[in-house]
Amino acid sequence: MDKRTTEREAVSEIRDGMTIGIGGWGSRRKPMSIVREILRSSVKDLTVVTYGGPDVGLLCNAGKIKRLIYGFVSLDSIPLEPHFRKARQTGSIDAAELDEGMLQWGLLAASHHLPFLPTRAGLGSDVLSINPDIRLVRSPYEDGEKLVAMPALELDIAFIHMNRGDARGNGQYLGPDPYFDEMFCRAAKQSFMTVEKILKTEDMASAGPLQSRIINRTMVDGVIEAPGGAHFTECPPDYGRDEVFQKSYAATAKDEEAWLRFKAEYLDLENEAEYQAKVRLR
Repeated sequence: MDKRTTEREAVSEIRDGMTIGIGGWGSRRKPMSIVREILRSSVKDLTVVTYGGPDVGLLCNAGKIKRLIYGFVSLDSIPLEPHFRKARQTGSIDAAELDEGMLQWGLLAASHHLPFLPTRAGLGSDVLSINPDIRLVRSPYEDGEKLVAMPALELDIAFIHMNRGDARGNGQYLGPDPYFDEMFCRAAKQSFMTVEKILKTEDMASAGPLQSRIINRTMVDGVIEAPGGAHFTECPPDYGRDEVFQKSYAATAKDEEAWLRFKAEYLDLENEAEYQAKVRLR
């Protein structure tokens, strides 16, 4: 089955109020071409689940996020995403701050169709006091240990970015870390994958080792060839993070006029091709 599609067609599946998951990690291998397409859409009131980076900052600034469920929000070389900081300080989003391991366990529970999974992550911290809906359970065995009952993070749609893929929806990362993209896909009712390059299935074997092919076709409803689609986050070995661009983006959080200029130049565009042309002219 040929599952090739476009960012616009994938984003057209989102409805107001849906819960979406965004893969990647901080400012690393984020499906940014999808994020930019969401910005061009009219969709709103989203619940977003992510190990956040500029995806969060951009969607917060555009008023797309109603609730954010996250383990952290960072630009890596800039420790705290400044547009996210602004959204938290102004109270424009409902934030559910979780331990990184709790977020992982919530995705894992959803991927296994379980209501929750027990974990020690979060014990002894304020994460439980600021998330009073998360409960504790006691082990039914002799140890009787008290554990966090992390609820499943069920997603309507997940979006991820991989280095390589095929037309059937198999996906492959070539960088140092798979992150939790596989879990995002398994936790979602629908999943869409952008890739730097679409290969023939048989050619994926020469692109990287077998264990790098973490996404199989049963997890993915659509695949989009999007070279440069993770910009300005990193996507090694294809390209590193565009630090100059990231710094210019981050600086706009303190200057409304600078943000409006940035938005007009890079975001208020018809499509991803226009964005790519703008970036190449820098």
